[in-house]
Amino acid sequence: MRVLTYTATRLGVFGVCVVLLWRFGMGGWLLVAVAAVAAWAISYLVLPGQRAAAIRELAERDERRRAAGRRFTAGIDDDAAAENAATAAPDPG
Repeated sequence: MRVLTYTATRLGVFGVCVVLLWRFGMGGWLLVAVAAVAAWAISYLVLPGQRAAAIRELAERDERRRAAGRRFTAGIDDDAAAENAATAAPDPG
């Protein structure tokens, strides 16, 4: 949930930057490019706590997955096992 919160906050910062720059007369591709750089800088300076929390959440998720002995999610691992079994089976033709 912390990753979603951080992402939503960064998108909100980007949106505010777009609106402010547009109100000051900027437009076109330059508006988007400058807003992206400004949003990145603001997010980097203002949101270090949320970024750290999101990183911790991702690291904890990865650690749980590794502890369970899975390389990916269970569904992806099951699909890979089924594909490996299908390619290892002798060709009926």
